[in-house]
Amino acid sequence: MAIMVGTHSSLTALLRFSAAAAAAAAASLALLPTIASASGDFIDQDLRNLTVVKSPINPDITISYKEPKGACNLALDTQRQITGWVNVPGEKYPINLFFWFVEAREDTDLLSVWLNGGPGSSSMYGFFTGAGPCEVVEEGRRLTTKAREWGWDRASNMLFIDQPNQVGFSYDTATEGTGHMFMDGEYVTPPVSADSFPRFGNDWLAYNGTFSTNNDSSTANTTAAAAEAVYHLMQGFLAAFPKYNPPDEEPLGINLFAESYGGKYAPIFASKWAEMNEARDSGEISKSETVELDLRSVGIVNGCVDDIVQAPYYPIYLYKNPYGVELIGEETFTRANESFSSDGGCKDALEKCRQKVAELDPDHDGDSSEAAGYCVLADSVCSELANFYLDLDPPLSWYDISAEDPSPFPPVWYTEYVQTGGFNEAVGAATNFTQSSSAVWSGFASTGDFEMTAPIPMLAELVKSGIRVTLLYGDRDFICNWMGGEAVSLAIAEAAGEEYSGGKFADAGYADIQTNDSYVGGAVRQLGNLSFARVYQSGHALPSYQPETTFQLFARAVLGTAMDSGAEVDLSSFKTAGSGEADKQLELPGSPEPICWVRSAFETCTEEHLNALNEQTGVLINGVHYADESDWKGGSSTGEEEPSKTMTGGIYTGTATSEDGDSESGDGGDDNENSAVGLLAAKNVVIAVMVGVLGFVLG
Repeated sequence: MAIMVGTHSSLTALLRFSAAAAAAAAASLALLPTIASASGDFIDQDLRNLTVVKSPINPDITISYKEPKGACNLALDTQRQITGWVNVPGEKYPINLFFWFVEAREDTDLLSVWLNGGPGSSSMYGFFTGAGPCEVVEEGRRLTTKAREWGWDRASNMLFIDQPNQVGFSYDTATEGTGHMFMDGEYVTPPVSADSFPRFGNDWLAYNGTFSTNNDSSTANTTAAAAEAVYHLMQGFLAAFPKYNPPDEEPLGINLFAESYGGKYAPIFASKWAEMNEARDSGEISKSETVELDLRSVGIVNGCVDDIVQAPYYPIYLYKNPYGVELIGEETFTRANESFSSDGGCKDALEKCRQKVAELDPDHDGDSSEAAGYCVLADSVCSELANFYLDLDPPLSWYDISAEDPSPFPPVWYTEYVQTGGFNEAVGAATNFTQSSSAVWSGFASTGDFEMTAPIPMLAELVKSGIRVTLLYGDRDFICNWMGGEAVSLAIAEAAGEEYSGGKFADAGYADIQTNDSYVGGAVRQLGNLSFARVYQSGHALPSYQPETTFQLFARAVLGTAMDSGAEVDLSSFKTAGSGEADKQLELPGSPEPICWVRSAFETCTEEHLNALNEQTGVLINGVHYADESDWKGGSSTGEEEPSKTMTGGIYTGTATSEDGDSESGDGGDDNENSAVGLLAAKNVVIAVMVGVLGFVLG
């Protein structure tokens, strides 16, 4: 199933935005006069001030970095942070992958990698809205940052990576051009004169900048190709900064967490690392020229892993979810349920896709058009099981069934903040920020990457090899819903050998997630190295909705403790005890009022907002469109606050469940944590919308 994670254009938003307005926006950009050089917001490469070094173990890898002073206020002044790029060798095009490293608040050997999904979405989404160390807030008519209480740097050194090439701050060749505010990832080159365009506030519609080439042949077009590049990034980073490479000491090591399309990234990347470690051990590649990637845990956060397991749960979730909201009728449910296994249905199409890939593209290079055709068709057929969501009235967010579309959560102030000149200079950016790369999206779509791989055997192999695998799912998400996630966990168990198969994992039962001594954050099942959690009152972007619960689950996963409580246990014999079903029924909160972040216009703006932007009415303040200045509440947050004692660290430990008793957690209310509603980018629903001369396919 094709999904787009981040702030990318949604189909439902496009349906709200009139065709005339969309065409006018694109046409007006196309008609701007081309000039040799424009006095816009181009990145001055001389101001980057980077330290450039060659990898001490591989001189073909170059690392360029700096300490981004003022870009992200941390909980402690003693925490080091590094932004930089690893130049990856061996490809037909330049690869400069961006990373942002943050030291933990307390000294630790743990290193955890975070990846957002897409494909083609920046990990700055996770950095600034959920798992990262700081968040962007208003301070009057400017934006700043403050430390995030439940940032994952509370427990681990963190490495956020923008990948594949051309995503976020990663780039192939820095190219001057003009971008369109509504169309993230689409640019006109050479630049056009923004000064000759009717302006509205601060470059609201057309803005000059420095971008990647937006050429889909200059980036990865399969997850396997992306894994190769990220492996080289890890080699370069750990060679340049060896103090952050965890020692060979149980249970500490490197941890890989990925969200949404990360359900495919995580198993394929982890398998690549294991493959290269084996090549080092066998002498196939040099140990002196490589670094072992000592992976200890893999986490998938609301991941779309494999449609052959998860696709049937789209109609099931719509018909029978834990909030008692029947979104489709029994007749529609029955028809959809039967279609999955019918001739020419989703299962049939997937099996044919993977058979052709095995025959014609066994390395998943995306170089067989015949295999790709079968997999593109499979994605189209399987998407039909989710597309009932398009018929809902009113339309709901794909990422939170409690929220009408468009949804304002998580807040995306960062999309404006990262476009400022001061921020770009602080991090050493070579290009303006691209939240969602259309080049990456179209490349992955063209090869059928969405369906070509079967990740569950890879995850099972990780479990068998002693690597902890945890699946974390918010229960209000539709697009990668928790019911499908639970099915993935059971499928992994059946493929993970006799310790987990034959119903042993299912027999473990669900225990309460003890978030703190007064709040139960969800239900978790764990047997040894495999765990699955349903997190209550959370949409797709789990760390944003339930920050404390998600942090505690992350900390327990990377430390190898009991997932229900954080207690130290012997994982070789530990399993949770409780009900065989995570069947708690809850009530949905009300839908929030939308907020129109202009740099995420198609995700967050109503039809009224979009038309007002096109007509140049209203006001823009800190990147948000208001009909009138009186609608702005005024920015009062500050990045200068003294951190509270709870900001500096600390991991909750309760009492682990066992077969002899229940967890001793409290009975905290479901609304103890942030129960707002969520935003991520839209689902590909097999409808292509061409906008003006840009020819932009919005998925």
